[in-house]
Amino acid sequence: MRRRSPVTYRRGVEAGRRYKGTVGAAVLAGVIQVVGARTGGADLGALEYVLLLAGPAALLARRRQPVHVLVLTVAAALGYAALAEPAPTGPYFLAVLFAIFAVGHRAATWVVAVAGYAGYLLIVGPPWRQAAVVAVAVPASIALGEANRVRRQHFAEMMKYRAEQERAREEQERRQASEERLRIARELHDVLGHHLSLINVQAGVGLHLMDSRPEQAREALTAIKSASAEALREVRSVLGVLRPEDEVAPRGPAPGLARLDELTGGAGLPVRTEIMGEARSLPAEVDRAAYRIVQEALTNVRRHAGGATASVIIEYGEGALTVRVTDDGPGNASVNDAGNGIAGMRARAEALGGNLAAAPLDGGGFEVSARLPTTDPP
Repeated sequence: MRRRSPVTYRRGVEAGRRYKGTVGAAVLAGVIQVVGARTGGADLGALEYVLLLAGPAALLARRRQPVHVLVLTVAAALGYAALAEPAPTGPYFLAVLFAIFAVGHRAATWVVAVAGYAGYLLIVGPPWRQAAVVAVAVPASIALGEANRVRRQHFAEMMKYRAEQERAREEQERRQASEERLRIARELHDVLGHHLSLINVQAGVGLHLMDSRPEQAREALTAIKSASAEALREVRSVLGVLRPEDEVAPRGPAPGLARLDELTGGAGLPVRTEIMGEARSLPAEVDRAAYRIVQEALTNVRRHAGGATASVIIEYGEGALTVRVTDDGPGNASVNDAGNGIAGMRARAEALGGNLAAAPLDGGGFEVSARLPTTDPP
């Protein structure tokens, strides 16, 4: 079952109220006009009853055809005034006042009202007291009708504004959900790509050395166990955002440059690390992005330039953090990577307002260089 939006629900409630108000006005006008005529001693025949009830019945269509309804109610009231014996009594013009209240066209209202009042004076004439009451009641109804028209217009504009706000909020929620899915996919790609690549390398070493050097094979298996445990822990951390709020969140440390030594030490290849500038606290998104870029770059080195030596340089500059990962491998495989490695790193950098370049070096090897702003963009 499709859930109705709050704005749609409010519109439905308001439409129901308007319908009930229209029916109520028609019934009230009909009862008061008939009872008032009988109380005043009028001799009512079938035609008089029809004229007294024709105006109130026409009020049922006052929302759709307000001007036509006004003309019909005025004609019915004048017809009754002309036929009533010995003289028209009671508020037989009440339906006219309700019709005037519903009309939003001010010019048409005045034309019909003035014409109807002139006809009333010609038909009824004295007593002038009742004519004076009608003369006051008609402009008052016009004023109230105009105020009601302005109120309805204001309400319609308010509903339109709320509907636009709701659509904007829903679009924002969809965009945030899409961005969150992209972030989770990127995190999983980096985590699994890094650790599975390491496991694959260590598994190959273990198989190769199992018979000739069992001790080194044992070390490879130990590295596989450690990498798989770390991969599971990071996957749980990434998927922790999908947990219900009442569940306990993972307590492990978040990925960041504080774990850089741990990352480079378990990279499965020789890595030299250099920190330039004065290390400082970074925004959480920048810290995590820098860690993931180093992680993915080392994964690409291990995947495409086996046996190469990597160099990781972290430079703390004014308003920006620069991350460079280079290797002395062949230098032509990573740039043609058909996977999402380089694209994912570049998306991370650009999402923070930075940029990333990845290209072979002239003297051999490959370099990934990212610049991440550490302050909010202007």
